[in-house]
Amino acid sequence: MNFLIAFAVVMVFMTAGEWISTVTKAFIPSVFITAVLFVIGFWTVMPKNIVTTASFNSSFISICISLLLVHLGTLMNLRELIAQWKAVCIALLGVCGTLLLTLTIGTLIFDWRTVVAAVPPLTGGLVSALLMTNGLKAQGVTALVTLPVAMFVFHSVVGYPLTSVLLKQESRRLLKGFRANGSKLDPNVPKMRRGAEETTDNRPKLLKLPEAYQTSAFIMARVAIVGLLAAGFGLLTNNVVNSNVVCLIFGVIAHQIGFLEDNALNKAGVFNWLMYGLLAYIFGQLSAATPDVLGGIVLQIVVLIALGVLGMFLASRILAKPFGMSWQMAFSCSLTALFGFPADYILTSEVARAMASTEDEEEYLTQQMMPKMLVGGFATVSVASVIIASIFLKLI
Repeated sequence: MNFLIAFAVVMVFMTAGEWISTVTKAFIPSVFITAVLFVIGFWTVMPKNIVTTASFNSSFISICISLLLVHLGTLMNLRELIAQWKAVCIALLGVCGTLLLTLTIGTLIFDWRTVVAAVPPLTGGLVSALLMTNGLKAQGVTALVTLPVAMFVFHSVVGYPLTSVLLKQESRRLLKGFRANGSKLDPNVPKMRRGAEETTDNRPKLLKLPEAYQTSAFIMARVAIVGLLAAGFGLLTNNVVNSNVVCLIFGVIAHQIGFLEDNALNKAGVFNWLMYGLLAYIFGQLSAATPDVLGGIVLQIVVLIALGVLGMFLASRILAKPFGMSWQMAFSCSLTALFGFPADYILTSEVARAMASTEDEEEYLTQQMMPKMLVGGFATVSVASVIIASIFLKLI
């Protein structure tokens, strides 16, 4: 009975966050609302171990991380990354701008450990926050355990609305040119609007089995095998390259050679389940966030977010013209580091739908903005943030 009660409470908190985010069109992030509910619960009547009671324990999370990192590799289309190399460069250089300001000005204001613990979640999403939290625990730096979680929660409060405003400005600029040219779509460009047909996957298939055998268990078994190979490679090399980075790289390779299909865990029907488990575990770390602890880290969070976003803005503003983009689009690509997929997809889709007067205009806006936003998010959150977190754990 206690297990079901704990699980129900966790999922009700998740639902409340998602509903409020939907009502506000992502201006209020779901993770912020859910985090607030967890904090209020921990400060009042909710037991500190509610997340582990709900079955989201450390063993489950270790499996989640490996599977999800391999899955991220199946989301990355190398051809699209190459085609959108300008967006990739701007997104990564925006992260460099964040690192530059936070590690220079930030360390003049706060101590080194505080900055190092907070920056990886600022340049990435959920996985980097979890890596830093577990790393801090393993090293016994318990005083800073809540900082990566709080940074993960609060930076999206800035990132979502700011990106939405920038994309709306970019949409007005694009629509002006589109309407001036007769509002005609290029028939050679595949449709990308939500609901448009999926493109055919022409990659080679290593395992050409009948459809009846392409079950969810079969997909998950292959993802797990790739994760296991990555872990084994890490052991053989004494983790010279962090095992989490190896999982991502092996996921990309397995996807490209046809061992894993596009969007593997979604096709297996378990992606949301694993993400909810990961989120629940992250929010469970807020049990240590007493009023005194939160009061002590609010200033660090606000200042480091301001420095990080300023670094992204300066890098984007300088690089926009040489890379042939408006500064709004360049800055939006950099800001994907604050949330990544699927928020970058949702925000772009919502803005395109809101700003367009016709389906063709919506399609045009989606074609122009979506590829840049997606590859920017993959480059920062899926690759850069995992690498940065792995490096920064050694610097604490």
